[in-house]
Amino acid sequence: MYKILKEQFGFNEFKPIQKKAIQEILHKNDLLVILPTGSGKSLIYQLPTMMMDGVSIVISPLIALMQDQVSSLRVNGINAKMISSSNTQKENAQTMDELLNNKLKFLYVAPERFVNEYFLQNLKRVKINFFVIDEAHCVSEWGHEFRDDYRKLQHLKEWFKDTPVTAFTATATKTVQSDILKTLKIDKKQVLRAKANRNNLIIRSQKRIGNAKEQIIEFLHTHKDESGIIYCFTRKETERLSSYLNDKGFITEAYHAGLSVNKREKIFKDFKNDSLKIIVATIAFGMGIDKSNIRFVLHTSMPKTIENYFQEIGRAGRDGLMSDTLLLYSKADEISKRVFIDELPESEYKRNIYEKLRQMYRFAISSKCRHQSIAKYFGDEIQKCEILCDNCLDKDVEFLDITLEAQKFISTILRCKERFGSAYIIDVLRGSRAKRIFDFGHDKLSVYGIGQDLSKLQWGSIFDKLLDEEALYIDKEFGSLKVTNIAKQILKKEKTVNINARDLEIKKSFKEYKKDENTNETFEKLRELRTTLSKKDDVPAYIIFSDKTLLEISKKLPINKDEFLQISGVGEKKLERYGKEFLKLCKDIKEIAPKELSKTHKETLLLIKEGKNISEICEKRELKDTTIISHVTALYENNQIDKTMKNTLLQPLVDNFPKDIKSWIKDGLKLHNISKLRQNLVKYEYLFMFQDKNPADCS
Repeated sequence: MYKILKEQFGFNEFKPIQKKAIQEILHKNDLLVILPTGSGKSLIYQLPTMMMDGVSIVISPLIALMQDQVSSLRVNGINAKMISSSNTQKENAQTMDELLNNKLKFLYVAPERFVNEYFLQNLKRVKINFFVIDEAHCVSEWGHEFRDDYRKLQHLKEWFKDTPVTAFTATATKTVQSDILKTLKIDKKQVLRAKANRNNLIIRSQKRIGNAKEQIIEFLHTHKDESGIIYCFTRKETERLSSYLNDKGFITEAYHAGLSVNKREKIFKDFKNDSLKIIVATIAFGMGIDKSNIRFVLHTSMPKTIENYFQEIGRAGRDGLMSDTLLLYSKADEISKRVFIDELPESEYKRNIYEKLRQMYRFAISSKCRHQSIAKYFGDEIQKCEILCDNCLDKDVEFLDITLEAQKFISTILRCKERFGSAYIIDVLRGSRAKRIFDFGHDKLSVYGIGQDLSKLQWGSIFDKLLDEEALYIDKEFGSLKVTNIAKQILKKEKTVNINARDLEIKKSFKEYKKDENTNETFEKLRELRTTLSKKDDVPAYIIFSDKTLLEISKKLPINKDEFLQISGVGEKKLERYGKEFLKLCKDIKEIAPKELSKTHKETLLLIKEGKNISEICEKRELKDTTIISHVTALYENNQIDKTMKNTLLQPLVDNFPKDIKSWIKDGLKLHNISKLRQNLVKYEYLFMFQDKNPADCS
């Protein structure tokens, strides 16, 4: 298992839950796995397939996701194909021939394929080791993305009685989880569930001020040259915002279902290949996207459910590096979405959607830890994040009494006979010279101009607060503002109105976000090489190596195959395919610009200059000799000590190195490289030495 993990996938160890899930699959058990995005779901079904006879059938909802997964597997030397409507008939026929001739390890298909009797009959002629249902929340009618074609997968157990079914999703409440199990006929004991917690995401929510353009620009300045998604509610909004951002010097593209297929495919490909950094999209974009180096997700309006929201922000930071999210909301978001729900017939489903929308809005305005709130929604308990959400970062929340301003707003609505919308009311309050106001004679009202001390944006925040307090509502037919009994209580000073001070100002800094990757010249050179190779192989750049892997390469600069294999994300297949180019670049970088020495290296250098030997340095610094040896090597490579000094320091250790161990290692190196010897030593310790000491624990 560990050999395949390293050689095929490039990893030295499993993430939480992965190993147990893989063992369940190898034992041919049905399984539902619920893991947050970025936790390595795909590895859970890809690795055991390499240890089993037959082919895995992966059912996935989107062509783009299937293409990414197939490309990633093929780069790792694994024969995977997809049958889809994006292929020609000839391509699909060739794939089917490979399947029937047992040449495939993975076949990716959409759920719609299972209504095709010809396809089903062909599957029954093949040795299938297990089925994989990705994005399994689509099975549940209580889920946020229910699809009827997914629901029909309940018949898998009838069509293929002896074939295990494994289902995967990142988002499932306990209700959705139960529905998935019932529909797919998976035993309720066969569930592996991680807590809904993304500890590499900063989660923020801000009251949207005006058209939010200033807030968006400030946020984007924090993410210079980084990949990100901006979600808008409508197609027109995506186009307007994309055009505005391009005028401001950003390079963006609008993406929505109204574009031609060719246009959407080009934008998607450019984004995957890093030639386009920012996409401004409706929710038509992104489900199942496998791009690992998305650094931010920004919502310009509130999603309809927390499931939608958690899945959408989950597209950031899939590689585990720090990433950033921002939700811009207003009360109007909730109101506009309620209008659509109002039109549905009365049912349990309608009540459920109302409740999900209410919880989403409460999350947006909440002052509690956002990570904790999301986990609670999904039925999990976690500690406060402390430093990864705006509410935990802004510990000193200041509330302002805006009762007087609220009274001014309500009075203006009443003086204007409840016939106008918020923009007009704010213009009257601020003493606008607009012709319309003079035509109606509202410049003669006592309230005209009494709100000039506040900006339009600030009055907009007060309007939202009054909507939130249910002092106002918007007429569904005409869009005019109406007052409620709560508004009358405010006018009579029977009720006060307080607002979070930050809702009245635009945040000028998002400094809490700190990049994990040090985008220095070394990192950029590695990224350029990755881009060149991705174009040559016609695959997305992140499929060659993730940013996380590039970051480790930039820090360690391996110069031989053994060192390169020590990098997380580098396996035998990728070493064989890309090792030569990357190792050459690393050697060139080392020769031209040695990396800056760290503080600990410099402390060791000072002691060397004082004439101390390695044993004395270890004692002085309370460090192991292996650590000091690595310091000596680094100092030599950076021309801080010469070869004579290096040999003088290391010679006593060379002389005293145990001869039997040296001989044993030399014999081992005739059979394996140092990397494999090191890995097998660790395995030996756990498999044999540990077993001897604790036989009862290793039965």
